[in-house]
Amino acid sequence: MIRLVSQQKPRSYKVVTLLYKKDAAKIPVQIDYVGFVIPNYFVIGYGLDYSQKVRNLRAIYRIDDERTDAGKR
Repeated sequence: MIRLVSQQKPRSYKVVTLLYKKDAAKIPVQIDYVGFVIPNYFVIGYGLDYSQKVRNLRAIYRIDDERTDAGKR
C-alpha cells in the first residue's frame, strides 16, 4: 500500500492504524499514528469481520476461538 501511494508522488503521507498487533507484524513499517496497541487476538466489529459477518458491531470484540489463526499463539 505504501508503495502504491508513493507512486502517486504525494507531498507527504502518514500511515495510520486503529489497532496495532506488535507481535503479529511481519514486515517493518513506520506507523505514524496508532490508536491502540493490542495483543495478537482475533478481533471483530467496527468494520472488522469474521467470515464476512459481524463487521457492523458498534464496538471491537476479541474472539476466543481456537479455530481462528489468532488462537494459535
